[in-house]
Amino acid sequence: MTGIAIGAFIEADKNGGLGVHSLDAFVLQVPDLERARQFFTWFGLDVRKRGAALDLHTFGQDHVWGTLVEGACRKLQHLSFGAYAEDLPRLKSRLEDLGIRLIDAPKGFESNGLWFFGHDAVLTEIKAAAKTSLDHKASSHFTSVAGGQRGTGLGHIELKQILPKRLSHCLVFTSDVHAAIAYYRNVIGLRLSDHSGGNVAFMHGIHGSDHHLLAFARSSGPGLHHCSWDVGAIDDIGRGALFMADKGYKRGWGVGRHTIGSNYFHYVQDPWGGFSEYSCDIDYVPKGFLWNSQDFGDEDALAFWGPAPPDDFVHNYEMDAGAKFPGAAP
Repeated sequence: MTGIAIGAFIEADKNGGLGVHSLDAFVLQVPDLERARQFFTWFGLDVRKRGAALDLHTFGQDHVWGTLVEGACRKLQHLSFGAYAEDLPRLKSRLEDLGIRLIDAPKGFESNGLWFFGHDAVLTEIKAAAKTSLDHKASSHFTSVAGGQRGTGLGHIELKQILPKRLSHCLVFTSDVHAAIAYYRNVIGLRLSDHSGGNVAFMHGIHGSDHHLLAFARSSGPGLHHCSWDVGAIDDIGRGALFMADKGYKRGWGVGRHTIGSNYFHYVQDPWGGFSEYSCDIDYVPKGFLWNSQDFGDEDALAFWGPAPPDDFVHNYEMDAGAKFPGAAP
């Protein structure tokens, strides 16, 4: 499917755009569910056991943003996209017209959605679901005080667990960034926000979403680089990083601000080399708005400001399962 022409989607869009509205969930295989449960619990998620799997929720919501299953190594199992119920028959026809074979849902993930192997043979689902991407830019705040007052209170640094509000996006590895852009435009119905040559790319939903709900980084094959979680303020990002460092997860990248997407960030490296990101104040693309997509130079692709990323920040450990990253447990 890597040869799909971008122009085909543009023509289809003129005839009344068709596409998913949300990245509904991701499914990640990990070699140790108990370590994963502890990591994501400390990260601030509501981790719930369901049979042999763990579901990732944010507190106060029943939506399952991610599911963890146990296996030999860390591996992206599948991506699930949400669509409006009335669009599902048209999406099914699109898949059939493109010669994409529909398959049964994997065991334990039964649904009435459309299942198929997508770009880089990543198992993919499109299902009828409520829209989880926002219909407006996420709120964020900056707290200040008047002169003569202490902005940080009494000056005592209190460790505080930060509870994210929602899954903002995922970044996945791909063997061909340009082919991934074309595929997700033509099949899934996403639009290109920005990219940096053939190294990274960022795509948004046509029904209104953050600057990106799915992003790509060049590698030798597929994998999940990071899942990104929205918080309310840059203070939350810093305090989340401090809390995770206190729990032993000191490797990562941040605090900084991205050029592409404009969000503030801190990445925490998980026990197997991937990352989870605290993020806030990301750009937003309203429904019907034509975003001015740009090709950023390598020097601007990662950060507007912030520390240098670790050497293995874009290393795909899923394609190098025998390798140990510097922060791995013995």
